[in-house]
Amino acid sequence: MTLLSIVWDVPKGIEFFGFELRFYSLMFALAYILGYQLLKGIFKEEGVKIEVLDSLFMYSMISMIIGARLGHVFFYDWDYYSQHLTEIPKIWHGGLASHGAAVGMILTFIYFSKHVAKKPALWTLDRMSLTVALAGVFIRLGNLMNSEIVGKASDLPWSFVFVNAYVPDPMTPRHPSQIYESLGYLLTFGVLWYVFKKTDKKKYLGYVFGVFMAMLWSVRFLIEFVKENQEAFEDNMTLNMGQILSIPLILIGVYLIYTSKNRIYNYSTKGNNNGKKK
Repeated sequence: MTLLSIVWDVPKGIEFFGFELRFYSLMFALAYILGYQLLKGIFKEEGVKIEVLDSLFMYSMISMIIGARLGHVFFYDWDYYSQHLTEIPKIWHGGLASHGAAVGMILTFIYFSKHVAKKPALWTLDRMSLTVALAGVFIRLGNLMNSEIVGKASDLPWSFVFVNAYVPDPMTPRHPSQIYESLGYLLTFGVLWYVFKKTDKKKYLGYVFGVFMAMLWSVRFLIEFVKENQEAFEDNMTLNMGQILSIPLILIGVYLIYTSKNRIYNYSTKGNNNGKKK
């Protein structure tokens, strides 16, 4: 099996003058830069001040980190953290959950839309969906570089042997689940970009965000079937925690798509409307 697999034995970073620069951090930074430039073009087209975008990205970064950390704490490892409360802020010890990041960012964008952007919350969520889907592509590639979130054992010719993975049997060929998930998010981004730029669906508040929720979390749900469980308690579950948490998010997406026809945004006064319905 090993002879038919790709041996993945790469360093997690490179050193500059005694400082290690992690590839995961590079992927994260690249996602941020590309997402910012993408939204900058959209905001410019729609006549929204660049200061709004700067604030939006600051809010998104903070909420993503806090939400991801709390998601891991409460969804995956509360038994430990309930006895070690001082460990919760120590994100450098590891432990982030994308579902927690999603909840944190959504709540923050709702607040941001009302108090800063003065736009409907779904207006902000529709546009941020593009950047979040794109960020998912690079974050999962960062996980690949870290040899983490690995797949289950596989005898497929494109299986990876994650030499540096923290698993009991690192020499076992496995599904490159990080690549699967990254490609799924890339497809999601492509669909969102087409819908936003090539159709009139962006005038229906929540439609783009609904497609994002339905597609991205469906990708996550499906990939979990070939991914090693993140916590031991999941081994006795029919669906793991990642799949259980994805289901309500998928349903929210479907609901937003279905009801979006009732939320038509007025673009008649470019950059100066108040999000009123027609």
